[in-house]
Amino acid sequence: MAKTHQMAAGPVPGGRSAADSSRARGIVAALAVTQTVGYGTLYYAFAVFLTPIAADLHTSTAAVTGTFTVSILISAVLAVPVGRWLDHRGGRALMTAGSLLGAVMLVAWSQVHTLWQLYLVQAGIGVAAAASLYEAAFAVVIAWHSPRRRPNALLALTVVAGFASTVFLPLTGRLVDDHGWRTALLVLAAIQGLLTVPLHALVLRAPPRASTRTEHQRSHPPIPLRTVLGDRGFWLLGISFTAHTAAIAVVTVHLVAALIAWGHPATFAATVAGLFGVLSVTGRLATTGLQRRYRTTTVVAAIFVIQGIAAALLPIAGHHRAGATIAVIGFGLGFGVASIAKPHLLAQRYDTRRYATIAGMMVVPITIAKAAAPLAAAGLHAGNGGYTGVFIATAITCVVAAAALAATPAPRPR
Repeated sequence: MAKTHQMAAGPVPGGRSAADSSRARGIVAALAVTQTVGYGTLYYAFAVFLTPIAADLHTSTAAVTGTFTVSILISAVLAVPVGRWLDHRGGRALMTAGSLLGAVMLVAWSQVHTLWQLYLVQAGIGVAAAASLYEAAFAVVIAWHSPRRRPNALLALTVVAGFASTVFLPLTGRLVDDHGWRTALLVLAAIQGLLTVPLHALVLRAPPRASTRTEHQRSHPPIPLRTVLGDRGFWLLGISFTAHTAAIAVVTVHLVAALIAWGHPATFAATVAGLFGVLSVTGRLATTGLQRRYRTTTVVAAIFVIQGIAAALLPIAGHHRAGATIAVIGFGLGFGVASIAKPHLLAQRYDTRRYATIAGMMVVPITIAKAAAPLAAAGLHAGNGGYTGVFIATAITCVVAAAALAATPAPRPR
């Protein structure tokens, strides 16, 4: 289906100066660095620290994993108030404070000696993540770019940040092996503090409002949130991205264990799972290219269907190396698609002056799904004694995500 025009996505009136364009490019470049570092230190590194911390604290990995869940849930609770702040005050102060808090929490993490201290630290990291990672960065990028320029700006940001796991998982592993987990955390804290804090403080600025607003926005007040909540499309988008996030979270957590259970060595399982970083970039590039010719919802729904087919094939083909690799590639093509599709669709559909608040409302169920889905999958695995049911459920979830997205109506002209 040919892509139709979306609400509030008209031509940019008046254009912008060369200085503003240069500033916008600089902001995207700075955020690409800070998101790579932020996700690497505050999110992905946890997997490397899980086992040695559990051993040192004389507790189970499940108990330590619970602290990570708390971090994710704290981010969800803060999504809406953070969004309101971003809509009214911009991202400079908030993201600078959030990245500084992240560095402080990494230092505090290196000094924990009890489980309850780790819970407090992870709660602090949840606050830092809500203030400084993707949702805040997307709000800044959208505010600085016209509808025509947003897709490429979001793509540039997420392509670079997509390599966070590729860079920081092996780096953290090497630091832990050579110096222990406490020193490794101090090194990560230094990287976080020295890179993200100054970049947020020195590069981020309030956008030139006149150059990114449509004619409608210049003559009308911001869209009321009750109008957004009354839009069927908002709920369908929420269902789609929540279901898709649940599927991604399950595969992220359980794929390696499933491949090992199906007879593959741990090195092969980890290597195949590591393809997701590269595949996420491939999927984002394909999505951005295809959405120039087709509706974004159509393109992304098709990718979600491919992921569903791949997930359903994993229990069948996953016992063989070639089959497992092909299925993982099929699923991995959609691994990072939602991260560029959701902000793009929300910015097209609604008034960008309320973007961060609207996105925050959608982030709450998405983040809860991200935390809860792997636990539900673990329960399903324990009940069935295998991973077949887990991946069949994941496939169904992907199909639900695709159906909800495909059913999302094009926004009415405003």
